[in-house]
Amino acid sequence: MDWQRARTDDKKSERKEAIYQAAFTLFKEKGYEGVSFNGIAAQAGFTKSNMYRYFTSKEEVFLNVFGDLFESWFNDCIAQLKAFNLEEDNLKFAQAWVKTLLKHPEFLDLTPLMFIALEANSSYEELIEFKRMSKGLLYQLALEISRIYPALEGENAFQFLTLSYAATANYWAGSKQNDALNQVYALEEFQMLKPDFERNLIRSIVIIINGIKAEQT
Repeated sequence: MDWQRARTDDKKSERKEAIYQAAFTLFKEKGYEGVSFNGIAAQAGFTKSNMYRYFTSKEEVFLNVFGDLFESWFNDCIAQLKAFNLEEDNLKFAQAWVKTLLKHPEFLDLTPLMFIALEANSSYEELIEFKRMSKGLLYQLALEISRIYPALEGENAFQFLTLSYAATANYWAGSKQNDALNQVYALEEFQMLKPDFERNLIRSIVIIINGIKAEQT
């Protein structure tokens, strides 16, 4: 496919969506370092020169794809948080939080790659734009978390978000096993070591909440 230059907003959106889908497929299959700007262009059916009409680097593509997925998860998560009461049961909170994540597997697939993308070759302008977008969403999450758990107000809410994000990225990456690992975990002596994303993350979130609360007493 050889895309011609888009002349309307609808066509531009269509072209960007094609790039997003191509980029997501490649990042998921090859990891961050295994993907190139030219590879994304080829996967989407673009020439390199056509790609430059929409993005200037692989990093910019990744941040835009991740930003869209992040916003989609945020909308589900914030709706769930607004339904919670003051001092909601920690386990119920954690279960609902993880449930929203599991509804967005594409977001989870790119989450372990996020820090790699930010630390690679992103420009100042790319980082500022992404950070401003993510800061606005995280601030809204922090406000709801503070409403539910007053002990997690302000910096404590952002600490919860930072720690839960790190746990999410780690557990999701660990849940992706190749055939050899699956065979190892099938052996009785190693079954206790088999990763369980949902169970492990729920327990971690409960521990994080309890830990931050304990620091305030």
